[in-house]
Amino acid sequence: MLEALPLVFVLIGLALYTVLGGADLGAGFWQLAAGRGGQGERVREYAHGVMAPVWEANHVWLIFVITVFWTAYPTAFGSIASTLAIPIFIALLGIMFRGMAYALRAGARTPRESARIDTLFSVSSILVPFALGAAVGGIATDRVPVGNAAGNLWTSWLNATSIFIGLLAVVTSAYLAAVFLAADAAHDRESELEREFRLRALGSGVVAGAIAIAGIFVVGHENHDLFESLVTGRALAAVIVSGLAGIATLVLVYVRRYEATRYCSALAVAAIIAGWALARWPTILPGLTVDQAAAGHDTLVAIVVAVLAGAVILFPALAVLFRLTLAGRFRAAEQAAPERQAPGHPIVNGRLLTRVAAACLIAGFGLLSVAEAGWAHALGVVALLGFVVCGFAAIVVPALDDQPAAR
Repeated sequence: MLEALPLVFVLIGLALYTVLGGADLGAGFWQLAAGRGGQGERVREYAHGVMAPVWEANHVWLIFVITVFWTAYPTAFGSIASTLAIPIFIALLGIMFRGMAYALRAGARTPRESARIDTLFSVSSILVPFALGAAVGGIATDRVPVGNAAGNLWTSWLNATSIFIGLLAVVTSAYLAAVFLAADAAHDRESELEREFRLRALGSGVVAGAIAIAGIFVVGHENHDLFESLVTGRALAAVIVSGLAGIATLVLVYVRRYEATRYCSALAVAAIIAGWALARWPTILPGLTVDQAAAGHDTLVAIVVAVLAGAVILFPALAVLFRLTLAGRFRAAEQAAPERQAPGHPIVNGRLLTRVAAACLIAGFGLLSVAEAGWAHALGVVALLGFVVCGFAAIVVPALDDQPAAR
């Protein structure tokens, strides 16, 4: 169980990056496809303005995935990074150019300079998901053997399945961005922009679904075992959930229930990743299982402790960032003489939560590092999860007690 736990973290991080980073990348797609004229300029400006505060935070998940996977499964990571060096390099180059475009756009002096920067940004936003999707296609079709650059540097990612998955990644990113931007425009009461992004969400959602269905049969042609697992094996449930969530998202967009569409679209994408993982489990690369690829016991324990401890800091910070972004403004003290809650005893004692969190951390670390039995490792994982929950509550509860009461 301990050997598989970091991979679960990697898959969670990959799902978060696909949803949040994908929406960020998809916004660049719509900036390129916004068209000319005043309305096209409004679409570009709005997409840029919505994503600018969160784009760096969205890419944190990619760094998280790389770091945890590299440390926990070094043999698999080395094999993937060396064989798929070209698409990975293209993706990283695109991310770098996008960051440059965000920085340079504010200093553009003429419309021509702004147009060039926007073009660089948009093209990079398309290259990144395509390259990463193509890399995933190489892994899915067993074109990445174990060893340093043991696979072909070109055919490993330039093949039918990889191209289909790359295209699916681009369209899915555009779909997620349109859904999120339509929700933001509706919140901001920008009726024209809401209509523009709603139409884009419906169109890109249909295209993404068609590519996904066609891609399953392309996978069947190149990797029959993976195809069988997707359509008849343990991954079938995830495929069904993804399809139903995708349909539900389109229906919710059509009826303009945008807040629910955020979660449905995220579920659809996460289910795809879960289905891929279940279809391959327990194999990471041909001839290399999760247990064989895992690092030593002490390294795995350190990774689990570091990830769960870091979550106490990361998740509250990201929650605040996205809350402020979705609200459209920082929650400054705008209202005159805000009424505060009457003093009293808090429902939950912050000091007690801190002590419980510390006890869970010590217990979890001890059970994972000292004990050898599987049941002890399971209890250790539960204790560390308890540390995350109690630590998060110990941070949030006092802050909530200090907030002004709603009028």
